Amino acid sequence: MDKDLRIKSQVFSDGTMRAPNRAMLRAVGVTDEDFKKPMIGIASTWSEVTPCNIHIDDLAISAKKAAREAGGVPLIFNTITVSDGISMGTQGMRYSLPSRDVIADSIETVVGAENLDGLVAIGGCDKNIPGCMIAIANSEVPAVFVYGGTIAPGNLNGKDIDLVSVFEGVGKHNNGDIDDNELRSIECSACPGAGSCGGMYTANTMASAMEAMGMSLPGSSSNPAESGEKAKDCAAAGDAVYHLLEKGIFPKDIMTKEAFENAITVVMALGGSTNAILHLLSIAHAIEVDLKIEDFNRMQEKVPHLADLKPSGRYVMQDLHRVGGVQAVMKYLYEEGYLHGDCMTVTGKTVAENLADAPSLKEGQDVIMPVDQPKRKDGPLIVLKGNLSPTGAVAKVSGVKVSRHTGPARVYDTEKEATAAVMANEINEGDVLVIRYVGPKGGPGMPEMLSISSILVGKGLGEKVALLTDGRFSGGTHGLVVGHISPEAQDGGPIAFLKEGDLVTIDSDEKVISMDVSDEELENRRKGWKAPELYKKGILGKYAHNVSCSSKGAVTDFLTK
Repeated sequence: MDKDLRIKSQVFSDGTMRAPNRAMLRAVGVTDEDFKKPMIGIASTWSEVTPCNIHIDDLAISAKKAAREAGGVPLIFNTITVSDGISMGTQGMRYSLPSRDVIADSIETVVGAENLDGLVAIGGCDKNIPGCMIAIANSEVPAVFVYGGTIAPGNLNGKDIDLVSVFEGVGKHNNGDIDDNELRSIECSACPGAGSCGGMYTANTMASAMEAMGMSLPGSSSNPAESGEKAKDCAAAGDAVYHLLEKGIFPKDIMTKEAFENAITVVMALGGSTNAILHLLSIAHAIEVDLKIEDFNRMQEKVPHLADLKPSGRYVMQDLHRVGGVQAVMKYLYEEGYLHGDCMTVTGKTVAENLADAPSLKEGQDVIMPVDQPKRKDGPLIVLKGNLSPTGAVAKVSGVKVSRHTGPARVYDTEKEATAAVMANEINEGDVLVIRYVGPKGGPGMPEMLSISSILVGKGLGEKVALLTDGRFSGGTHGLVVGHISPEAQDGGPIAFLKEGDLVTIDSDEKVISMDVSDEELENRRKGWKAPELYKKGILGKYAHNVSCSSKGAVTDFLTK
C-alpha cells in the first residue's frame, strides 16, 4: 500500500527510535514487509457466557485471513459481552447497559494505544452492536461492523418458539395454564444453538439499523449465525476495510444525519426494539451528528410498519433471511421513496448503487407487507411526552390494540416488589403498574423489564395492565408498556412523585403520557424530597455518576457542541 494511505501504524517503520516498538510486534509475528502495511484490528466479542457470541472466535479468524490476503496486517483482540437474556430479572441486569460503554471504551483503547489503521468489529448480543459502533465513531479509523447473526428458532410440537416463549411460559405456569413438564419442555427447546435472539429484538434490530446506515456490508445483518453466509460476511469485511483505507473513507463520511434517518426508517418498517432509540442517540452523540429524540417521532409519522416479526408478529429473523433479508427490504423501501439513496456505505458505493443489483423480496412471501397494506400505517416506536415525562418516554405499539389507557397507579420502587405483586395476583385489570428508580442513574444501569412484562402477557394481562418505568424493556417485550420515562426518578423527574392511586393516562395517538396531578400538587410533593444516594462502587458506581438522561441516549461522555 502507498505510504501516504497509511494513517497510524507508519510510526512503527519510521526511524531507529521505533526499534523497541517493532521488537514487541515481531514477537507476535509481524515481519519487515508487514511494517510497510496498514495494521487492522479485528475486535472480537467471542465469549462462552452467551450463545449470541459462542461462535464469534471462528468469525474473527475469517476476517483476519481476508484482511491479510487484502494486504493488511490483521491483529485480533477481544472485548467483553454479557447476556441480557441470562441476567434478565436479576440484579445482574443492571450491568447490561453499562457493558455497552465498557465495550466501546475497550475497543477504542486498543485501537488508539496500538496505533491501528483500520477496524473490523464483530458483535452478537444486544450491547455489542452499539458498543462497537460507539468505538468506531470515537476511534476515527476506517471500519466495518459485522453482526454475528441470529439464532435459529427452537421448535416444540411443530411450532417455532424462542427465548421470549420461556418468559411468557413462566406467566402461563403461574396462571395454572401449563404444568411443570410443559414449562421445562419450552425451556429445553427455545434456544437450539449459536446466535442472538431470533425475533426483531434488540440485537437483530440494531444489526438491521447498521446495515441501513451503511456500516455493515449489504445482506450481512440477516444472515444466520450458523450459516456459510456468515463466515463469508466476515471474510468480506476483512477485505472491505482494506479498501476503505485505500479510498480514504472514514466512519464520519458514512454516519451522516441522512444515514441515521435510513437506520430509523428500517427500524420502523421492521417493528424494531425500543432500545434502538437509546442506542442510535448514543451512536449519533459519538459521531457528533445532531440526532434528537424528537427526530424519531418525525420519522415515525411517515414510515409504515411492514414486518410481521416477533415479538408481536409471527416470524423470526431467519424467516426474513429466507425471503430476501434486510437488503431486500431496503431495496423495497428505496423503490418506494423511503430511503436516502446517496448515502455512502462501507462498500465504497452509495446505498442506491448497492441496491441496484440486490435481490427483491421473494414473490408470495408474507413476512413483509406491501406499503399499501401495512401492519400499521405509521411506525410502531413512539415518543410520548407530558407531565409524567417532560423530556420523553418510549412506547412500542406494534400489535397493541389499545391506543388509550387510563388507570390508577400501582407504584413500586423495585422490579422485585412489582413482580411479587403480579405473581400474587395483586395487580388488576385497568391498573397502571409503575416501576421507578431503575433509570440509568437510579438502577443503576437502566435494567430491562422483560421478565415482568412477559409474565403479564402470560397471565393474559398484556393489554389490560399498563406497565410504566424509567428503566428499559427488552426488544422481546410486547404489550401495553412505556419505558425510558425521563427525567428519571433519581433525577427528580415527575415519576418520583407519583402516588398510589393517581390516575395515569397513556395515549399513543396523541403521544401523551400524563398523570392527573396539578402543577401545584406536584410542587408540594417535591418539597422535602431528597434523591436516594447514588451507587458508588465499581463500574455501576462510575456509571451512575457519569451517565446522562435516557432521552439523550444514556451516554457517559459529554461533548461541547
